[in-house]
Amino acid sequence: MEHLRSRYQTIVIGAGQAGLAAGYHLARKGLAPWDDHVILDANDGPGGAWRHRWDSLTFGTTHHLHPLPGLELGEPDPTEPASAVVSRYYGTYETLMGLPVHRPGAVVDVRHDDGLFHLTLGSGERLSSSTVINATGTWNNPFRPHYRGMTDFSGLQVHTRDYTGVEQFTGRRVLVVGGGASATQFIMQLREHGIDTLWSTRGEPRWRDFGSAKDWGMEVERRVTEDTLAGRPPRPVVANTGLALTPRMQAGINSGALVSRGPIAYLTKDGVVFADGSNEELGAIVWATGFRHALRHLAPLKLRTRAGGIRIDPDAVSAHDLPGLYLVGYGASASTIGATRAGRRAAVAATNYLKSLPVDFANIKSAVAVGV
Repeated sequence: MEHLRSRYQTIVIGAGQAGLAAGYHLARKGLAPWDDHVILDANDGPGGAWRHRWDSLTFGTTHHLHPLPGLELGEPDPTEPASAVVSRYYGTYETLMGLPVHRPGAVVDVRHDDGLFHLTLGSGERLSSSTVINATGTWNNPFRPHYRGMTDFSGLQVHTRDYTGVEQFTGRRVLVVGGGASATQFIMQLREHGIDTLWSTRGEPRWRDFGSAKDWGMEVERRVTEDTLAGRPPRPVVANTGLALTPRMQAGINSGALVSRGPIAYLTKDGVVFADGSNEELGAIVWATGFRHALRHLAPLKLRTRAGGIRIDPDAVSAHDLPGLYLVGYGASASTIGATRAGRRAAVAATNYLKSLPVDFANIKSAVAVGV
């Protein structure tokens, strides 16, 4: 790994699907790895958020992983943990494509002054660049709702981010909270291992047969784009897509496992009271309540609208209120296929912006090594 320089033309924050795709296209557009652009990854190894998924989540039970540009994924063993499959694939990709990934390189602060972005890393290192492509995803910003009695509940409470497997819940009656795909996967997995489960959602689950739905993806992207154009925060994925009604999920519905008890009213020391007044004893709660975009490091840029979101241009990646900043994996580019396309869009937009600057970016080589 090469030493960091103090000045770059483009810095990519995040080495997940979107960040790696952006790095690939930056190089193809003429930005030299390590000299003109670098990819900063907060993790200590490849894999992005997938690196942290629980071992019992096998590749065969995940959503389809769209391939990165220039390298097909192949046909991994569907019984292998998805974390291992994707980490290996991303690592191979970084090596074969010669991507300039620096890790660990957590970014804690981004500011903008005199036409440059100034980044502070967790290590204390400081870097500057003309453009920034932010690809930090959501994994580091789990959302936990608040209910009366949460601190009184004596059982185990685990968020999706901390889920390691069914062994955590042996001998416990489990309430799974959340209306997304992770919640349904947890319930089915726990049930298959003989663990009694209950399900709570704020609204009625919205099941959808994607196999028979036409152009549903375009409609979802349209709705998400409308939100980000207006500066509204993107809604949770399931709010736009619904839940996939697969044969496995239909079996869960038929068995009663995937029938929601409705919203929670409050928790007690040893159980839950639902909004309909019914109550149940519990030994554990899984908060499958999702994530929010990990953008705290961008707070000094003051891009949040009164509605709480960041305005994104029609290209789906450019920050409307700050030229030179691109957000991939945000809004319409949140899926793996969307993130791959957005990585390319951001790289194209960044290089076009650099060409518009007074000094020819192609003739500038970043200088002055940081630290060592």
